[in-house]
Amino acid sequence: MKTELQHINFLYKTDSQKEYQIPLSYQLFGKELFSAPIILVNHALTGNSNVSGEKGWWKQLIGENQIIDTNKYTVLCFNIPGNGYDDFFIDEYSDFTPSDIANIFLKGLEILNIKNLYAIIGGSLGGGIGWGMLAKIPDLAELFIPIACDFKTHDWLHAQCLVQKFLLNDSDQPLEKARIHAMLCYRTPQSLNDRFQNNYNKEKQKLESEDWLVYHGKSLAERFSLKSYQLMNHLLMNINADEKDLSKIEARMHMISVDTDLFFPASEIRMSFNKLKTEKEDVFYHEIRSIHGHDAFLMEYEQLNYIIKNIL
Repeated sequence: MKTELQHINFLYKTDSQKEYQIPLSYQLFGKELFSAPIILVNHALTGNSNVSGEKGWWKQLIGENQIIDTNKYTVLCFNIPGNGYDDFFIDEYSDFTPSDIANIFLKGLEILNIKNLYAIIGGSLGGGIGWGMLAKIPDLAELFIPIACDFKTHDWLHAQCLVQKFLLNDSDQPLEKARIHAMLCYRTPQSLNDRFQNNYNKEKQKLESEDWLVYHGKSLAERFSLKSYQLMNHLLMNINADEKDLSKIEARMHMISVDTDLFFPASEIRMSFNKLKTEKEDVFYHEIRSIHGHDAFLMEYEQLNYIIKNIL
């Protein structure tokens, strides 16, 4: 099973007409390329191409004898250029949109000579990029599974990302503050209240919930660069696949939401599903029940695995 980081280099002109030399990095898991159905996994905001194996951030889903079985499939995951996992950073993050990332991933597939995919699976931002890829090439994949995301950024999410942008432009602990705010959007009031129950840490002289938030802020600052987080927040803020192209997508679609998601509310995803099903066959809707909000797609593996097992 190949897991090492590999690169494809090419010149890319953004939709805003800026030229960049892109060292697109990726990892392959499971069966050798072209020996098995290929599943493209698009990673979420703080994710990366390392989706499986000991340190894989989605190892509960992808691996040998897991639901996405690497004994059966070839799993491919690109890094979003500028996410920093491959030490490539982008100075002017506003030059790029999710449409550009979709174009770059499509160019990567072209260079790898991959003309068709069995499936595209993406969580959160990664799912939004998946929508963009399929809107551009409707017959690219047989199956599309967008999880906890929609084809566009709605007003509420845009507003939260705007607050993140303000915090990230602050010179005083920008990453820590932005992450603490983000955690309150990734989770729900019930999730925090049930977990911490106003417990006070006498040693640290603060509520355990506050200590947990500060920990997540520091943890992100230790493993993520400011440039990378600004870029990823900017991308999340600007998902906007062309709605008129969605019904042309040939892939069988299974849209998965979380009933308590504050970022991509289930109600918005249901609206997209209800509209699409009037225009297209083979589109389905699934909902994860959880108190945890958006992050449930990284926590409620029993439900997620059951849903995906019945799709693949």
